[in-house]
Amino acid sequence: MKLRVIDVRGTNPDYRTVVPRGAFDVEHALATVKPICDAVAQRGADALAEFAERFDGVVPDQFRVPVEHLARCAAELDPQVRAAFEESIRRRRAVANSEGTPGVVSVDVAEGAVIETKTSPVRRVGLYVPGGLAPLSSSVLMNVVPAQVAGVESLAVATPPNAAFGGWPHPSILGLCHLLGVTEVYAVGGAQAIAMFAYGVPGLCEAVDLVTGPGNIYVVAAKRLLRGVVGIDAEAGPTEIAVLADEQADPAFVAADLISQAEHDPMAGSVLVTDSPALAARVNDLLAGQVAVLDHTDRIETALTGPQSAIVLVDDIEQGLKVVDAYGAEHLEVQTREARAVAHRVKNAGAIFIGPWAPVPLGDYSAGSTHVLPTAGAARYSSGLTVRSFCRTVHLIDYDEAALREVGPTVVTFAGEEGLPGHAAAITIRTAREQGDRW
Repeated sequence: MKLRVIDVRGTNPDYRTVVPRGAFDVEHALATVKPICDAVAQRGADALAEFAERFDGVVPDQFRVPVEHLARCAAELDPQVRAAFEESIRRRRAVANSEGTPGVVSVDVAEGAVIETKTSPVRRVGLYVPGGLAPLSSSVLMNVVPAQVAGVESLAVATPPNAAFGGWPHPSILGLCHLLGVTEVYAVGGAQAIAMFAYGVPGLCEAVDLVTGPGNIYVVAAKRLLRGVVGIDAEAGPTEIAVLADEQADPAFVAADLISQAEHDPMAGSVLVTDSPALAARVNDLLAGQVAVLDHTDRIETALTGPQSAIVLVDDIEQGLKVVDAYGAEHLEVQTREARAVAHRVKNAGAIFIGPWAPVPLGDYSAGSTHVLPTAGAARYSSGLTVRSFCRTVHLIDYDEAALREVGPTVVTFAGEEGLPGHAAAITIRTAREQGDRW
Protein backbone atom coordinates (compact mmCIF):
# COMPACT_ATOMS: atom_id res chain seq x y z
CA MET A 1 0.00 0.00 0.00
CA LYS A 2 1.50 3.30 -1.12
CA LEU A 3 0.33 6.83 -1.81
CA ARG A 4 0.43 7.73 -5.47
CA VAL A 5 3.06 10.30 -6.43
CA ILE A 6 2.33 13.47 -8.41
CA ASP A 7 5.48 15.19 -9.67
CA VAL A 8 5.07 18.90 -10.46
CA ARG A 9 8.77 19.76 -10.35
CA GLY A 10 9.84 22.02 -13.16
CA THR A 11 6.24 22.92 -14.05
CA ASN A 12 3.85 25.75 -13.32
CA PRO A 13 0.40 24.13 -13.47
CA ASP A 14 -2.96 25.32 -12.18
CA TYR A 15 -2.22 24.21 -8.65
CA ARG A 16 -5.91 23.88 -7.85
CA THR A 17 -5.99 20.79 -10.06
CA VAL A 18 -2.80 19.19 -8.78
CA VAL A 19 -4.42 17.29 -5.91
CA PRO A 20 -7.96 16.21 -6.80
CA ARG A 21 -10.44 15.57 -4.05
CA GLY A 22 -12.73 12.58 -3.80
CA ALA A 23 -16.25 12.81 -5.18
CA PHE A 24 -18.79 14.25 -2.73
CA ASP A 25 -22.02 14.70 -4.67
CA VAL A 26 -24.22 16.77 -2.40
CA GLU A 27 -26.60 17.64 -5.26
CA HIS A 28 -27.34 13.95 -5.81
CA ALA A 29 -28.02 13.47 -2.09
CA LEU A 30 -30.58 16.31 -2.13
CA ALA A 31 -33.09 14.04 -3.85
CA THR A 32 -32.77 11.58 -0.96
CA VAL A 33 -33.05 14.07 1.89
CA LYS A 34 -35.87 16.26 0.54
CA PRO A 35 -38.67 13.76 1.30
CA ILE A 36 -37.13 13.15 4.73
CA CYS A 37 -37.11 16.85 5.57
CA ASP A 38 -40.61 17.33 4.15
CA ALA A 39 -41.91 14.44 6.23
CA VAL A 40 -40.45 15.88 9.44
CA ALA A 41 -42.01 19.26 8.63
CA GLN A 42 -45.41 17.65 8.02
CA ARG A 43 -45.54 14.74 10.48
CA GLY A 44 -43.11 15.73 13.23
CA ALA A 45 -42.31 13.03 15.79
CA ASP A 46 -44.03 10.29 13.78
CA ALA A 47 -41.59 10.91 10.94
CA LEU A 48 -38.66 10.94 13.36
CA ALA A 49 -39.72 7.51 14.63
CA GLU A 50 -40.04 6.17 11.08
CA PHE A 51 -36.56 7.34 10.11
CA ALA A 52 -34.97 6.19 13.37
CA GLU A 53 -36.26 2.70 12.65
CA ARG A 54 -35.16 2.82 9.01
CA PHE A 55 -31.72 4.39 9.36
CA ASP A 56 -30.62 3.70 12.95
CA GLY A 57 -32.35 0.38 13.55
CA VAL A 58 -33.79 1.54 16.86
CA VAL A 59 -36.45 3.96 18.09
CA PRO A 60 -35.60 5.45 21.50
CA ASP A 61 -38.23 5.41 24.23
CA GLN A 62 -38.33 9.18 23.84
CA PHE A 63 -36.41 11.44 21.52
CA ARG A 64 -35.36 13.92 24.18
CA VAL A 65 -32.78 12.30 26.45
CA PRO A 66 -33.78 12.66 30.12
CA VAL A 67 -31.54 14.91 32.20
CA GLU A 68 -31.15 12.08 34.71
CA HIS A 69 -29.68 9.85 32.00
CA LEU A 70 -27.21 12.57 31.01
CA ALA A 71 -26.07 12.83 34.62
CA ARG A 72 -25.77 9.06 34.94
CA CYS A 73 -23.60 8.88 31.81
CA ALA A 74 -21.33 11.58 33.24
CA ALA A 75 -21.06 9.79 36.58
CA GLU A 76 -20.12 6.55 34.84
CA LEU A 77 -17.36 8.03 32.70
CA ASP A 78 -13.97 6.44 33.22
CA PRO A 79 -12.04 8.86 35.49
CA GLN A 80 -9.24 9.24 32.94
CA VAL A 81 -11.74 9.91 30.16
CA ARG A 82 -13.52 12.47 32.31
CA ALA A 83 -10.22 14.18 33.10
CA ALA A 84 -9.38 14.26 29.38
CA PHE A 85 -12.78 15.78 28.61
CA GLU A 86 -12.40 18.41 31.31
CA GLU A 87 -8.91 19.43 30.18
CA SER A 88 -10.07 19.74 26.57
CA ILE A 89 -13.01 21.88 27.70
CA ARG A 90 -10.69 24.10 29.75
CA ARG A 91 -8.31 24.71 26.88
CA ARG A 92 -11.02 25.27 24.28
CA ARG A 93 -12.80 27.72 26.58
CA ALA A 94 -9.56 29.62 27.23
CA VAL A 95 -9.04 30.11 23.49
CA ALA A 96 -12.73 30.89 22.89
CA ASN A 97 -12.53 33.70 25.44
CA SER A 98 -9.93 35.36 23.19
CA GLU A 99 -11.99 35.07 20.01
CA GLY A 100 -14.14 38.14 20.58
CA THR A 101 -17.32 38.37 22.58
CA PRO A 102 -20.55 40.29 21.94
CA GLY A 103 -20.58 44.01 22.61
CA VAL A 104 -20.80 47.45 21.01
CA VAL A 105 -18.06 49.34 19.18
CA SER A 106 -18.72 53.01 18.44
CA VAL A 107 -17.07 55.14 15.73
CA ASP A 108 -17.52 58.90 15.32
CA VAL A 109 -17.26 59.39 11.55
CA ALA A 110 -17.88 63.13 11.94
CA GLU A 111 -19.17 65.51 14.58
CA GLY A 112 -22.70 64.42 15.46
CA ALA A 113 -22.41 61.29 13.29
CA VAL A 114 -22.03 58.05 15.21
CA ILE A 115 -22.05 54.49 13.90
CA GLU A 116 -22.27 51.69 16.41
CA THR A 117 -21.48 48.09 15.55
CA LYS A 118 -23.43 45.90 17.92
CA THR A 119 -22.48 42.23 18.05
CA SER A 120 -24.96 39.89 19.69
CA PRO A 121 -25.36 36.14 19.86
CA VAL A 122 -27.87 34.08 17.93
CA ARG A 123 -30.75 33.26 20.29
CA ARG A 124 -31.13 29.52 19.72
CA VAL A 125 -28.71 27.03 18.15
CA GLY A 126 -28.98 23.37 17.20
CA LEU A 127 -25.70 21.50 17.43
CA TYR A 128 -25.31 18.28 15.45
CA VAL A 129 -22.90 15.60 16.67
CA PRO A 130 -22.20 12.63 14.34
CA GLY A 131 -22.39 9.12 15.73
CA GLY A 132 -21.63 6.97 12.68
CA LEU A 133 -18.15 5.51 12.19
CA ALA A 134 -17.03 6.90 15.57
CA PRO A 135 -18.77 8.55 18.53
CA LEU A 136 -17.33 12.04 18.05
CA SER A 137 -17.56 13.32 21.61
CA SER A 138 -15.04 15.98 20.67
CA SER A 139 -17.60 17.58 18.37
CA VAL A 140 -19.78 18.25 21.42
CA LEU A 141 -17.27 20.52 23.11
CA MET A 142 -16.09 22.07 19.82
CA ASN A 143 -19.63 23.26 19.14
CA VAL A 144 -20.91 23.91 22.66
CA VAL A 145 -17.99 25.83 24.16
CA PRO A 146 -17.81 28.70 21.63
CA ALA A 147 -21.60 28.95 21.60
CA GLN A 148 -21.62 29.29 25.37
CA VAL A 149 -18.84 31.88 25.34
CA ALA A 150 -20.77 33.81 22.68
CA GLY A 151 -23.74 33.93 25.04
CA VAL A 152 -26.20 31.82 23.07
CA GLU A 153 -29.36 31.69 25.15
CA SER A 154 -30.67 28.27 24.11
CA LEU A 155 -28.59 25.26 23.02
CA ALA A 156 -29.86 21.90 21.80
CA VAL A 157 -27.77 18.89 20.75
CA ALA A 158 -28.89 16.15 18.37
CA THR A 159 -26.96 12.91 17.91
CA PRO A 160 -28.07 9.53 16.52
CA PRO A 161 -29.70 6.86 18.67
CA ASN A 162 -27.67 3.70 19.15
CA ALA A 163 -29.15 0.22 19.50
CA ALA A 164 -26.13 -0.90 21.54
CA PHE A 165 -27.15 1.53 24.30
CA GLY A 166 -30.87 0.86 24.41
CA GLY A 167 -31.70 3.49 21.83
CA TRP A 168 -29.84 6.28 23.60
CA PRO A 169 -26.83 7.94 21.96
CA HIS A 170 -23.31 6.92 22.94
CA PRO A 171 -22.83 7.50 26.69
CA SER A 172 -19.57 9.44 26.24
CA ILE A 173 -21.42 12.00 24.12
CA LEU A 174 -24.19 12.26 26.70
CA GLY A 175 -21.76 12.45 29.62
CA LEU A 176 -19.84 15.26 27.95
CA CYS A 177 -23.10 17.16 27.36
CA HIS A 178 -23.75 16.94 31.09
CA LEU A 179 -20.25 18.18 31.95
CA LEU A 180 -20.89 21.18 29.71
CA GLY A 181 -24.26 21.92 31.29
CA VAL A 182 -26.28 21.06 28.19
CA THR A 183 -29.66 19.64 29.22
CA GLU A 184 -31.51 19.62 25.88
CA VAL A 185 -30.25 16.57 23.98
CA TYR A 186 -32.12 14.60 21.32
CA ALA A 187 -31.57 11.03 20.15
CA VAL A 188 -32.12 12.00 16.53
CA GLY A 189 -29.61 11.63 13.72
CA GLY A 190 -29.09 12.35 10.05
CA ALA A 191 -31.06 14.64 7.79
CA GLN A 192 -34.11 14.26 10.03
CA ALA A 193 -32.20 15.95 12.88
CA ILE A 194 -31.43 18.95 10.70
CA ALA A 195 -35.10 19.13 9.65
CA MET A 196 -36.21 18.89 13.29
CA PHE A 197 -34.00 21.84 14.15
CA ALA A 198 -35.04 23.85 11.11
CA TYR A 199 -38.81 23.38 11.33
CA GLY A 200 -39.27 22.46 14.96
CA VAL A 201 -41.45 19.56 16.14
CA PRO A 202 -44.54 20.50 18.16
CA GLY A 203 -44.39 19.22 21.71
CA LEU A 204 -40.78 18.13 21.31
CA CYS A 205 -38.28 20.62 19.90
CA GLU A 206 -38.52 24.35 19.25
CA ALA A 207 -37.08 25.49 15.91
CA VAL A 208 -33.58 26.97 16.05
CA ASP A 209 -32.01 29.96 14.33
CA LEU A 210 -28.70 28.31 13.42
CA VAL A 211 -27.48 24.74 12.91
CA THR A 212 -23.80 23.87 13.33
CA GLY A 213 -21.71 20.72 13.37
CA PRO A 214 -20.34 18.18 10.88
CA GLY A 215 -22.05 15.12 9.47
CA ASN A 216 -22.24 12.71 6.55
CA ILE A 217 -23.31 13.62 3.03
CA TYR A 218 -27.01 13.42 3.95
CA VAL A 219 -26.55 15.82 6.85
CA VAL A 220 -24.68 18.17 4.51
CA ALA A 221 -27.40 17.86 1.88
CA ALA A 222 -30.09 18.64 4.45
CA LYS A 223 -28.18 21.74 5.54
CA ARG A 224 -27.93 22.89 1.92
CA LEU A 225 -31.64 22.19 1.33
CA LEU A 226 -32.82 24.01 4.46
CA ARG A 227 -30.41 26.93 4.32
CA GLY A 228 -32.62 29.99 4.43
CA VAL A 229 -35.18 28.23 6.59
CA VAL A 230 -32.38 28.08 9.14
CA GLY A 231 -28.84 29.40 9.26
CA ILE A 232 -26.00 26.93 8.83
CA ASP A 233 -22.31 27.08 9.65
CA ALA A 234 -20.92 25.32 6.57
CA GLU A 235 -21.26 22.33 4.26
CA ALA A 236 -18.53 20.09 5.63
CA GLY A 237 -17.14 17.48 3.26
CA PRO A 238 -14.78 14.58 4.03
CA THR A 239 -11.92 15.41 6.35
CA GLU A 240 -8.45 16.09 4.96
CA ILE A 241 -4.85 16.74 5.92
CA ALA A 242 -1.96 18.22 3.99
CA VAL A 243 1.61 18.04 5.29
CA LEU A 244 4.19 20.45 3.90
CA ALA A 245 7.57 18.95 4.71
CA ASP A 246 11.23 19.09 3.73
CA GLU A 247 14.07 16.57 4.14
CA GLN A 248 14.50 17.25 7.87
CA ALA A 249 10.97 16.04 8.71
CA ASP A 250 10.68 12.73 10.58
CA PRO A 251 9.11 10.28 8.09
CA ALA A 252 7.56 8.21 10.88
CA PHE A 253 5.77 11.31 12.20
CA VAL A 254 4.56 12.27 8.75
CA ALA A 255 3.28 8.77 7.97
CA ALA A 256 1.43 8.58 11.31
CA ASP A 257 -0.21 11.95 10.72
CA LEU A 258 -1.40 11.03 7.22
CA ILE A 259 -2.85 7.81 8.62
CA SER A 260 -4.59 9.63 11.48
CA GLN A 261 -6.86 11.47 9.07
CA ALA A 262 -7.40 8.44 6.85
CA GLU A 263 -8.75 6.69 9.96
CA HIS A 264 -11.79 9.00 9.96
CA ASP A 265 -13.41 8.01 6.70
CA PRO A 266 -12.72 6.02 3.49
CA MET A 267 -13.18 9.34 1.67
CA ALA A 268 -10.68 11.23 3.84
CA GLY A 269 -7.82 12.94 2.02
CA SER A 270 -4.17 12.61 3.07
CA VAL A 271 -1.65 14.67 1.10
CA LEU A 272 2.09 15.10 1.53
CA VAL A 273 3.73 18.03 -0.27
CA THR A 274 7.52 17.82 -0.20
CA ASP A 275 10.66 18.83 -2.05
CA SER A 276 12.43 15.68 -0.79
CA PRO A 277 12.04 12.50 -2.90
CA ALA A 278 13.88 10.64 -0.15
CA LEU A 279 11.32 11.68 2.46
CA ALA A 280 8.47 10.79 0.11
CA ALA A 281 9.88 7.30 -0.48
CA ARG A 282 10.50 6.68 3.22
CA VAL A 283 6.98 7.80 4.18
CA ASN A 284 5.51 5.46 1.58
CA ASP A 285 7.64 2.60 2.91
CA LEU A 286 6.40 3.19 6.47
CA LEU A 287 2.66 3.38 5.79
CA ALA A 288 1.85 -0.32 5.53
CA GLY A 289 3.62 -1.22 8.77
CA GLN A 290 1.97 1.55 10.75
CA VAL A 291 -1.48 0.75 9.36
CA ALA A 292 -1.16 -2.97 10.07
CA VAL A 293 -1.22 -2.51 13.86
CA LEU A 294 -4.37 -0.36 13.86
CA ASP A 295 -8.05 -1.32 14.06
CA HIS A 296 -9.59 0.21 10.95
CA THR A 297 -7.20 -1.06 8.30
CA ASP A 298 -9.72 -1.35 5.46
CA ARG A 299 -10.99 2.18 6.01
CA ILE A 300 -7.48 3.60 6.19
CA GLU A 301 -6.20 1.76 3.13
CA THR A 302 -9.21 2.87 1.09
CA ALA A 303 -8.58 6.49 2.01
CA LEU A 304 -4.82 6.40 1.41
CA THR A 305 -5.12 4.70 -1.98
CA GLY A 306 -8.07 6.80 -3.17
CA PRO A 307 -7.83 9.62 -5.72
CA GLN A 308 -8.08 12.19 -2.91
CA SER A 309 -4.71 11.18 -1.39
CA ALA A 310 -1.22 11.61 -2.84
CA ILE A 311 2.37 12.72 -2.44
CA VAL A 312 3.15 15.87 -4.41
CA LEU A 313 6.80 16.39 -5.29
CA VAL A 314 7.77 20.05 -5.68
CA ASP A 315 10.96 21.90 -6.56
CA ASP A 316 11.20 23.70 -3.23
CA ILE A 317 9.13 25.01 -0.34
CA GLU A 318 8.19 28.07 -2.41
CA GLN A 319 6.41 25.84 -4.89
CA GLY A 320 5.08 23.79 -2.00
CA LEU A 321 3.41 26.88 -0.58
CA LYS A 322 1.68 27.46 -3.91
CA VAL A 323 0.34 23.89 -3.84
CA VAL A 324 -0.97 24.03 -0.27
CA ASP A 325 -2.51 27.48 -0.79
CA ALA A 326 -4.34 26.24 -3.87
CA TYR A 327 -5.46 23.11 -2.01
CA GLY A 328 -6.68 25.03 1.05
CA ALA A 329 -6.56 22.04 3.37
CA GLU A 330 -8.84 21.63 6.35
CA HIS A 331 -5.75 20.73 8.40
CA LEU A 332 -2.24 21.74 7.33
CA GLU A 333 0.91 20.60 9.08
CA VAL A 334 4.17 22.45 8.42
CA GLN A 335 7.17 20.24 9.16
CA THR A 336 10.02 22.22 7.62
CA ARG A 337 12.99 24.25 8.70
CA GLU A 338 11.84 27.54 10.21
CA ALA A 339 8.38 25.99 10.41
CA ARG A 340 6.80 28.91 12.23
CA ALA A 341 7.96 31.41 9.62
CA VAL A 342 6.79 29.15 6.81
CA ALA A 343 3.42 28.63 8.51
CA HIS A 344 2.84 32.37 8.69
CA ARG A 345 3.28 32.59 4.92
CA VAL A 346 0.40 30.17 4.29
CA LYS A 347 -2.71 31.97 3.07
CA ASN A 348 -5.30 29.20 2.90
CA ALA A 349 -5.87 26.55 5.55
CA GLY A 350 -8.52 25.75 8.11
CA ALA A 351 -5.93 25.31 10.86
CA ILE A 352 -2.13 25.22 10.70
CA PHE A 353 -0.07 22.91 12.91
CA ILE A 354 3.53 24.05 13.31
CA GLY A 355 6.52 21.73 13.64
CA PRO A 356 6.93 18.09 14.65
CA TRP A 357 5.23 18.37 18.04
CA ALA A 358 1.84 19.70 16.92
CA PRO A 359 0.10 16.85 15.07
CA VAL A 360 -3.47 17.26 13.86
CA PRO A 361 -4.99 14.92 16.52
CA LEU A 362 -3.80 17.41 19.13
CA GLY A 363 -6.19 19.91 17.55
CA ASP A 364 -8.94 17.31 17.33
CA TYR A 365 -9.07 17.11 21.09
CA SER A 366 -6.96 19.19 23.43
CA ALA A 367 -4.93 21.91 21.70
CA GLY A 368 -7.55 24.54 22.54
CA SER A 369 -8.18 25.38 18.89
CA THR A 370 -11.39 24.66 17.01
CA HIS A 371 -11.59 21.43 15.06
CA VAL A 372 -14.75 22.34 13.15
CA LEU A 373 -12.98 23.57 10.03
CA PRO A 374 -13.68 24.33 6.35
CA THR A 375 -13.15 21.43 3.95
CA ALA A 376 -12.99 20.94 0.17
CA GLY A 377 -10.95 24.10 -0.36
CA ALA A 378 -13.42 26.35 1.45
CA ALA A 379 -10.54 27.63 3.58
CA ARG A 380 -9.85 29.97 0.66
CA TYR A 381 -12.87 32.05 1.72
CA SER A 382 -14.17 30.80 5.09
CA SER A 383 -13.03 30.06 8.63
CA GLY A 384 -13.46 27.44 11.30
CA LEU A 385 -16.16 27.49 13.94
CA THR A 386 -15.41 30.08 16.63
CA VAL A 387 -17.30 32.41 18.96
CA ARG A 388 -17.91 34.72 15.98
CA SER A 389 -19.79 31.93 14.21
CA PHE A 390 -22.55 32.25 16.79
CA CYS A 391 -22.83 36.03 16.58
CA ARG A 392 -24.45 38.60 14.31
CA THR A 393 -23.57 42.23 13.87
CA VAL A 394 -25.89 45.14 13.27
CA HIS A 395 -25.04 48.79 12.60
CA LEU A 396 -26.88 51.52 14.53
CA ILE A 397 -26.78 54.83 12.64
CA ASP A 398 -27.20 57.96 14.76
CA TYR A 399 -26.81 61.35 12.93
CA ASP A 400 -27.98 64.68 14.26
CA GLU A 401 -29.33 67.45 12.00
CA ALA A 402 -26.02 69.25 11.55
CA ALA A 403 -24.24 66.03 10.61
CA LEU A 404 -26.86 65.21 7.96
CA ARG A 405 -26.68 68.71 6.52
CA GLU A 406 -22.91 68.41 6.25
CA VAL A 407 -22.87 65.14 4.31
CA GLY A 408 -26.27 65.48 2.61
CA PRO A 409 -25.00 66.99 -0.68
CA THR A 410 -22.73 64.00 -1.26
CA VAL A 411 -25.68 61.65 -0.77
CA VAL A 412 -27.78 63.66 -3.23
CA THR A 413 -24.96 63.53 -5.77
CA PHE A 414 -24.51 59.80 -5.31
CA ALA A 415 -28.25 59.15 -5.67
CA GLY A 416 -28.34 61.23 -8.83
CA GLU A 417 -25.51 59.19 -10.31
CA GLU A 418 -27.53 56.03 -9.68
CA GLY A 419 -30.72 57.56 -11.10
CA LEU A 420 -32.65 57.33 -7.83
CA PRO A 421 -34.28 60.73 -7.22
CA GLY A 422 -36.42 59.37 -4.40
CA HIS A 423 -33.25 58.63 -2.46
CA ALA A 424 -32.09 62.23 -3.00
CA ALA A 425 -35.49 63.60 -1.98
CA ALA A 426 -35.31 61.79 1.37
CA ILE A 427 -32.28 63.99 2.05
CA THR A 428 -33.39 67.29 0.51
CA ILE A 429 -36.82 67.24 2.19
CA ARG A 430 -34.86 67.59 5.40
CA THR A 431 -31.98 69.84 4.38
CA ALA A 432 -33.86 72.26 2.09
CA ARG A 433 -35.58 73.83 5.07
CA GLU A 434 -33.99 76.26 7.39
CA GLN A 435 -32.58 74.64 10.48
CA GLY A 436 -35.25 74.45 13.13
CA ASP A 437 -38.24 74.79 10.70
CA ARG A 438 -41.03 72.26 11.11
CA TRP A 439 -44.34 71.62 9.33
